[in-house]
Amino acid sequence: MAKSYESDITQFLQDLKQQRPNLEARQKQGRARLWDKNIDLEVVDGFKAAAVPQKPYVYQTDD
Repeated sequence: MAKSYESDITQFLQDLKQQRPNLEARQKQGRARLWDKNIDLEVVDGFKAAAVPQKPYVYQTDD
């Protein structure tokens, strides 16, 4: 039976995962550190309320 086609990228990723078995766990740890955060909505509302409206052209002087 003929082997089904696998792209070079698929083969590379499979080889990489075999060489580094803890790679996926480290990816999940990195994602949790950077992205999976609990957001305090009161703080977000405070930042929005404190925002100063920006002029249409910020570099124009007030003459």
